Formats: sequence, structure tokens, C-alpha cells
Amino acid sequence: METLLYVLGILIMLVGLGLSIGLHEIGHLVPAKLFGVRVGQYMIGFGPRLWSRRFGETEYGFKALPLGGFISMSGMYPPSKETGAAKGVFRTLVQDARSANDETIADGEEARSFYRLPVWKRVIVMLGGPVMNLLLGILIFTILASGIGLSQGTTTIASVSECVLPAGSTQTECTADDPAAPAAEAGILPGDVLVSIDGVPIETFADASAIIRDSPDETLSVVVDRDGEQQTLQLTPVAAERQVVDAAGAPQFDEDGEPITQEVGYAGFGAQVAFVQQPIGTGTEMAFQQAGAVASMIVTLPVRLWDVGVALFTDAERDPNGPLSVVGVGRLAGEVAATDAPVLNRMVVLLNLLGALNIALFVFNMIPLLPLDGGHIVVALWDGVRRAWARLRGKPAPAPVDATRLVPLTVVVAVVLIAMGALLLIADLFDPVSLFG
Repeated sequence: METLLYVLGILIMLVGLGLSIGLHEIGHLVPAKLFGVRVGQYMIGFGPRLWSRRFGETEYGFKALPLGGFISMSGMYPPSKETGAAKGVFRTLVQDARSANDETIADGEEARSFYRLPVWKRVIVMLGGPVMNLLLGILIFTILASGIGLSQGTTTIASVSECVLPAGSTQTECTADDPAAPAAEAGILPGDVLVSIDGVPIETFADASAIIRDSPDETLSVVVDRDGEQQTLQLTPVAAERQVVDAAGAPQFDEDGEPITQEVGYAGFGAQVAFVQQPIGTGTEMAFQQAGAVASMIVTLPVRLWDVGVALFTDAERDPNGPLSVVGVGRLAGEVAATDAPVLNRMVVLLNLLGALNIALFVFNMIPLLPLDGGHIVVALWDGVRRAWARLRGKPAPAPVDATRLVPLTVVVAVVLIAMGALLLIADLFDPVSLFG
């Protein structure tokens, strides 16, 4: 059964990835057709064709390697004017790209070429794909946050400690020498619902935790709802040394490598955890926070890839927050599906993975390098700048930008992307990241 669930998790992620890729390409296809561009192919995947069917002038289909997709538009670049045999590797690459581009321009339909569109229309066509992934990511995170809810501590007490254990202790049971926990002394019981602390209404468990942390050795008036009746209790949090953590929960250390601690209030009770529905805009906030995290990862990608390589060939552990290939994401999805957890919890994690995947596709495709969408957008904008400058100077409009001249750089970027993908793929096969250790 566990194996079947593992495979099911992988299949769910593959279907989600295929849907994300398909919608990405639809984001390009729809505006291209609306603007009159001739689209010859709409394909999901690369490599050998598995299935296809032609509707009108466009062939729709699937290819063997589900690692992306593409649409083939007529005249992505201006038709070539150079003749004769190309000499040199780079010139040959440029000439081959021009020849392939020329073949997409049907006789008598040059006006329907992509490069003939106004700059703003070209930008919209190329933005369509990444924006589709962004919208899909926002939708998924909105379903998570506002439909299902985020897992967080509620105002209902789940447990009350009997005593205060020393910080850093491995002790699991109270002894006669251990001081009683303030919550137990105050008479707080599991099932009590926090109403207010020191006159401050409590909406979430985080509200209560903040007040208690800031009030060591201070007596607080705590109002709880117990079996439908409100009771007022007196709680005096004890002062306890706790290690300082950052916003991500990582422990902080000083210049000598010693843990940084601070004195905080401790009461000794825990909250029930539940899915709490959030305001409708929370999903959008989560999506853009994820986009910022992905952008930060891309900035440090060379270092992170080096760490992946080191972990692959040594005994070093991989960073669980580092980059993954499709295989790595699939393995995580399988692990989640096979865990012994409530179905809703597993579904939440899978949706989180899928939402993060779409945001990653959005950010990655916006990198301003060909052959990525961001590179095509930069080419279109540069063409617009040249035309605007010519108008300001009263000069005729210049010829459209011939991006085939950038083919050598495009090849270098493609090789780097392939090498990066190969490294991550091998690492995810032989040194995979696990959510559960």
C-alpha cells in the first residue's frame, strides 16, 4: 500500500507539472493567435513525437520528454538577408538559426510573423507564459490559505506541562525537584480556550505566546472559556533562557560560535493545531514571498550547485532547501503521499509543492537571457528603445533587431541549463533530499 501511495504521489506531481507546462504554453498561444501570428505547433515535451493532431493551421501534441514545452510561431526574427556559406562554428550556428527561422515564414504570410508585431504585443505574448504560472501559483496558494487554511496554533489549550525542565535537557519526565510549570500552578487545563491575557483579547496562540515571552516573573490575569463559562486565572510566567532564532527559525550564534540566548517568559502549555482560514489576499502574499525566495536562490545558484556537487561526491549532507530537479520534486511528492498522516495534511503539502513549482517556473523564465522568455522580452524592449530613439532624432525606423546574432550566447546558456539539470537529476537519483530524514 505504501508503494502504491508513493507512486500515486509521483503521478500527481507529474500531472500537475504537465498541467503547469501546458498552461504556460497556452499563455503564449492565446495572445499570439489573438494578435494574428501564425502558430505552427503547440507541443508539451521535447524529443520524439508521441501523439499529435492538427486543428486548423496549428499542430497540437505531446513529445517523449516532459521537461518543458513550446509553441512554434512564424518569424520569431526578421528573415535573413545574408547569402553564401557560413564559416566558423558561431557563424554556422547563426546561419542555421536564420535558416530555421526563415522556414517558419509561410509564403505570402510574412505579415503574420511575430517580429512584425508592435513591441507591446511581443512583450505580451512572451509574458503570457510566465504570468500564467504566476496566476496558477497564486490560485493554488489562495486555495491553501483561504480555502483549506494554514496550520497554526489555535486559542484552545492542548496540553499543560507539569513542571519546568532545564533548557537543553534531554529529560522527559518530571521529578520531585523540578519546579511546577506556571500554567499548571495557575489551574489552566487542556480544553480551555484563551479569551484574554492581561486585558488583551487573544485571537491566535501567537498573540498569547508574545505576551507571555515579554512578561517573565510578572503576574498576568488570564481569562479562559471552560465548558461555556469564563474563568479568570492568575498566571506568572517564569524567566527561562532560550536560544535566539531568526525569522526562519534557525538558531543564532555569536562571533565565538556560542549560541545567543535571551531571557523570556515561560508558562508551560501548548495549543491545539488546526487549519485556520486566512484573508483572501494571503495566497497572493505567499506567492510573492515564494517568488522572492526563488529569486534569492537563483542569485546564489552557482554556490548552491557547487554544494550539490560536493554532497554528491562526498559524505556531506545536501541542503534540504536547495535546488531540485523534476525527479527530486517527484520523490518528495511520493514521500508525502506515502506518509502516515491525515489525507488533508498530505494534500496540503502536495499543493504547496505544486504552487512553489509554478512560482519557480515564473521566476526562472523571467531571467533576461535567451532562450528563456525573459530574453525574448529584453530583445523586444531593446527594439522598442531603438525605434523610440530614432523617432526622437527624426530618423527612419531602424530594421528589427536580429536576435539570431545572439545564438552563440543562447547556445552557451542552453548548455549551462542542460549541465545544471543533469547535475540535479543525478543528485536526486543517487543523493536525494528527504523531507523525513
